[in-house]
Amino acid sequence: MVEGSFDAAIMGCHGVFHTASPVLGLPKSDPKAEILQPAIDGTLNVLRSCKKNPSLRRVVLTSSSSTIRARDDFDPHVPLDESSWSCEELCERLKIWYVLSKTLAEKAAWKFCEENKIDLITILPSFVVGPSLPPLLCSTASDILGLLNGETEKFQWHGRMGYVHIDDVASSHILLYENESAKGRYICSSRVVDNDELAAILLARYPTLPIPRRFEKLERAYYELDVSKLRGLGMKFRSIEEMFDDCVQSLSKQGYISL
Repeated sequence: MVEGSFDAAIMGCHGVFHTASPVLGLPKSDPKAEILQPAIDGTLNVLRSCKKNPSLRRVVLTSSSSTIRARDDFDPHVPLDESSWSCEELCERLKIWYVLSKTLAEKAAWKFCEENKIDLITILPSFVVGPSLPPLLCSTASDILGLLNGETEKFQWHGRMGYVHIDDVASSHILLYENESAKGRYICSSRVVDNDELAAILLARYPTLPIPRRFEKLERAYYELDVSKLRGLGMKFRSIEEMFDDCVQSLSKQGYISL
């Protein structure tokens, strides 16, 4: 978070991919200091280094599909597209700090890049699934492991959710950097399903695992995601079965589960 700490790494680069943002649960005391401000300041710190680089062609920023769907005023019959933004007041009221941090950080990035004439593309992945490279599981992989072990709490809260393979997220970053016609925001998601539908898919593929069969229904609006903008550039997404197969095989190989 030190000002200028990315200058040397970015200088001379034609493209910058900014993929990091704090993924935390409940803050210990101050959500603004622990979650919101680090996301905003970290993003702007990278962009200020980009501004100093005369070789820069484009920045691709990883945002989140959560930045478009945390709202209570949309038509459930109309798929959400890139024109939608999550409601900041609703995020604060519901204390969904990660969603608010991603929304504020992306808006700050757009403002900075417009003012400084930086070519910015933002990619909005849904819940990312696939093999896990590090020995310690990230929060999403931990949530999936809990589900495969019979826990319902995390996915109960997630409710209806879009899912995307981690390799498709990586490929989308490259596609959006290389395609000169790319502009603006891009939703990156394969399929949106309810928890019960996801459980049925997983139970059919992994009958020996104690996957929950039913989840409590929450008062959440039905939604779909319109990914036609990214598909229009030629992007093809792996199925939900493929992404969970790769994830389960990875968890098994790392010794987290036994098949």
